[in-house]
Amino acid sequence: MRPFFCVSVVPERCMALLGLDLGGTKLSGGLFDLHGRCLERRETLLAGRSGSDVGTAITTMLSDLRLQARVSSVEISGIGVSVPGIAHPINGKVWAPNISGWDNYPLRDEIRAAVGPAGLPVIVDSDRACSILGERWQGAARGARHAVFLAVGTGIGAGILVNGDVLRGAQDIAGATGWMALDQPFREEYVQCGCFEYHASGPGLAGIARNLIAEQSIRSPRLSSIPFDRLTAHDVFAAHEANDPVAKEVIRRAIIAWGAAAANFVSLLNPELIIFGGGVFGPAVRFIDDIRREAAKWAQPISMRSVRFVPSALGNDAALIGAASLTFPAGHGDSTAIMED
Repeated sequence: MRPFFCVSVVPERCMALLGLDLGGTKLSGGLFDLHGRCLERRETLLAGRSGSDVGTAITTMLSDLRLQARVSSVEISGIGVSVPGIAHPINGKVWAPNISGWDNYPLRDEIRAAVGPAGLPVIVDSDRACSILGERWQGAARGARHAVFLAVGTGIGAGILVNGDVLRGAQDIAGATGWMALDQPFREEYVQCGCFEYHASGPGLAGIARNLIAEQSIRSPRLSSIPFDRLTAHDVFAAHEANDPVAKEVIRRAIIAWGAAAANFVSLLNPELIIFGGGVFGPAVRFIDDIRREAAKWAQPISMRSVRFVPSALGNDAALIGAASLTFPAGHGDSTAIMED
């Protein structure tokens, strides 16, 4: 993963891009110069907050970063925000299934009210789109025109680049990959989050482990000692390293699911590369070669031979950097132009 750093000296009156990345469990924010260097960085855990409390966390971090910009004589060009769900481009409202109370949350209006009369542009976009934009600007997709960023964390989504543009769909919902149908028959458990996400997201890995332990078909010396309501994907990966039978079965099934999803992207989109990111790829990055082998069983063979499977170059900061790139000022080019310099 590319080192992420913040510069210690801010040039006098430099222009900055302000990005915020809302995840399922934490909020990150940063100021970046026009070359993608981090000038300031903030992070806070959401600690189970929901509804307007999450909105307050966002506006508080925004105020903190704007204050730091004034102290450092930095001019902010705009505010870009990445959210884990659907951002409606016309009204700026957000649907985020992993945040309670965010079924139709008026995030853009709330940020504009917090900014006041400054008149800064506010752009809210999905973490799917922001992740692929971040990788295109500063990461693994530099120079690519056809790429997929598969983000696996609390949920699963895909940022898709086609002919250099983000694929959005009729309602800007393209890339809601958690709902990819990879299993039969349909089960009621898939209604809330989708089949793929149920089986292979971070919570999905923990859920499959709990199911296997409850079935008692496989013994788990390591995971059985953890209370069910505290079992996490992190525990599954740690147990896999210790050769726990349940953990090995969970990861085996996940590799099949990740590989099948990747194969579908390869066959449908003929991308130059598929980038694996999100909190799970982290520890799951070691399985990318296994995922490629699984995908090769299913994908269109000519397309499969030419595609590259790579880890994110930006790690957990892909969506944050992409959010910042939404706010390039007029007259300074955009993230694509700077990327190609």
